[in-house]
This record gives sequence, C-alpha cells and structure tokens, in this order.
Amino acid sequence: MNNIPANTVFIGHHRLNLPSCHSTNDECALLLQQGKAFEGTLISTDHQTAGRGQRGNQWESAANQNLTFSVVLLPTFLRADEQFLLSMAVAVGVREGLARLDHPALDPAALSVKWPNDIYYQDQKLGGLLLENTVRQVSLQHTIAGIGLNVNQANFAVAKATSLFLLTGTAWDREEVLQSVVQGVERQYLQLRNGQRDTLRAHYLRHLYRYQEVHRFRETDGRTFAGEVVGVSPQGHLVIREETQLRRFGMKEIEFLD
Repeated sequence: MNNIPANTVFIGHHRLNLPSCHSTNDECALLLQQGKAFEGTLISTDHQTAGRGQRGNQWESAANQNLTFSVVLLPTFLRADEQFLLSMAVAVGVREGLARLDHPALDPAALSVKWPNDIYYQDQKLGGLLLENTVRQVSLQHTIAGIGLNVNQANFAVAKATSLFLLTGTAWDREEVLQSVVQGVERQYLQLRNGQRDTLRAHYLRHLYRYQEVHRFRETDGRTFAGEVVGVSPQGHLVIREETQLRRFGMKEIEFLD
C-alpha cells in the first residue's frame, strides 16, 4: 500500500505507509512539527495499535485487514468557529467514496453519516473519523483528518460494527477502497474551499443518520427521551426536537440508544 492515489489533485502525492504505528494522526503531527508535511500528506498503516476515536474511545482494527490513515489539510480559509464545515466535508467525502464502490451487495442508499463523524451502513458502524485542528488567531491553521474503515475484518468485539467483507462476502483490495475514499474526500474539500457551503450542508443532511426520524437518546445525566433529529447547527451541535422544544447537544452531551 504505497501507491499514490490516482486522479487526485494533491491528497496522497506525499505518502508514507508504515507497517505498524500507534496512531497515524500522531505520525502526521510529528511530520508537521518537523516541517516535513504538506497539504495532502497521507500516512497509512497496516496495523494501528493505539488509534483514537470520538469521545476518547480506542479504535479497534485488526492488523492487515482494514484501512487506517490520516491526511494533512491546510484549511486556512475557514475561521475557527467554522471547523465543523470541514468535518462535514471529510465525512461526506468518505461516504461518497464508499458509495462509489461497485458491488451488487452494497446499496449506496444504506450508507450514512452518523453525527458527529461515524460512517454507518444501515444501523452498523463501518468506519469513523477523528479530526484534530490547530488554530492560529481566528483561523484554522492545519487539520489532521484520521480515517478508519472496516474493510476485511470478520470479527468484532462490538456488536454494531460491520465491514465491507461482512456486508458483501468478498475480500476487498484495501488500496482500491483507499483510492475511492481519498478521491471523495478531496472532491468535497475542494468544493468547500471554493465556497460551496450550502451544497455541502445539504449533502450532509441528506445522508445524516436518522435525519427527520424520531429516535431515543440518553443525556449525560442518564435521562432518556425520544426526539426527532432536525439538523446540525453551524457549530456542530446536533439539533433535536423534543415535543415542541428544539434542543442542541454537543458531542459528549448525548448518545443514540438502540
């Protein structure tokens, strides 16, 4: 897995693949500190031993089975309070890349973005993202977008996880999946850089998990309630209608219940 992704403008043109590492995000951060990373630098690994997910969770990934990689972006065109737009672009791009994979058992309509940054197939987790931003004054300076996708793993400790292999019964070429996903991420990022924010928001909502559906949630104090997902605020808060009240929740303030 050392090829430069085909048909990209800049992502992956500077690429490193490591047999094993603790975290590809950490490896990108080290290159940035050393002045050796550029926009589009991509670091992938065959075995990530200490990958991080949202909420500080560890990302489970079997060696040589999945995709774990990080991309360096320089979104200086975004203010610090607009950083969720970048999360949207990366999530929509990953979903788009997966939707372009050609297999009769894969239904693109079943792929969704579960707020804030998980990739779902129907009601099972297929992947996750972790964006780490550095801010200078009022603007984003650089972002490390970590992406983990379950490709050929057959067994998971968590019940709601799945993989392309489990969904299709086919062993996938991880490089083929990477190429498609990277192209999708770059396409969405360039559109965001070109100012197509409304298009991005519409695309994100169109593929938002449980959008305009009533679901059960649990707050940090243990209270559960039923509400309708009606959107995401510009700051990245999930907006839920509970009866007649609109409520906004940050990433660590609420969780979906089965």
